[in-house]
Amino acid sequence: MRTKKRDVEQEFQDLRAAVLAAALPDVPFDGWTETTLMNAAAAAGFERDEALRAFPGGRREAVECYLRMADERMLAKLADVDPATLKIRERITLAVRTRLEAAEGERDVILRTLSLLATPAYSKVATRSLYETVNTIWYWAGDTATDFNFYTKRGLLAGVYTSTLLFWLNDDSPDHAETWAFLDRRIADVMRIPQVTQRFKKIRQRLPNLGPLLGKLRRRRATG
Repeated sequence: MRTKKRDVEQEFQDLRAAVLAAALPDVPFDGWTETTLMNAAAAAGFERDEALRAFPGGRREAVECYLRMADERMLAKLADVDPATLKIRERITLAVRTRLEAAEGERDVILRTLSLLATPAYSKVATRSLYETVNTIWYWAGDTATDFNFYTKRGLLAGVYTSTLLFWLNDDSPDHAETWAFLDRRIADVMRIPQVTQRFKKIRQRLPNLGPLLGKLRRRRATG
């Protein structure tokens, strides 16, 4: 029974991956639409309606799946790296760089995706996907923070990652050398975490209910 369930799940994931792969060439021109997904299903050798089975939530679910797969692709490329052999700064730099380098052939797709995520209807998807990316990076880097540091680190990295992504999309320098120099400068901000944490500790002393509230939000996120 378990084997059959795993086979069904794998078949479903393969279907999603195939439809997404076939859709990416058209996304820069046609956007993330149901028609794009149905055409992609046909191009991948399935019935057009299989796109609805792959992404019952429509284009919103397809975009979320695409961004999640990008995170998974980053982890796959980092699989042979032992983060313990690197300094924290080097781990974060490597992970962000790997995430972007793996998407080198998808810059037009990313531009179209960012334009969709910038709309009010996709604000939650944008926030959730960005959180998943920075959270994935920090966990790969070996982060074990459970206190206010957990939120501080992810908030700072979200700013670093977003600004570096936008810089990278507009960077035509050889091998994106200017992007990696920009990333190095921004990572310096992340390394100021202890200073920022001290400031937040002072805020927490003035707002005693802030800690329990954030804990509740984190538990809701973990179970939701």
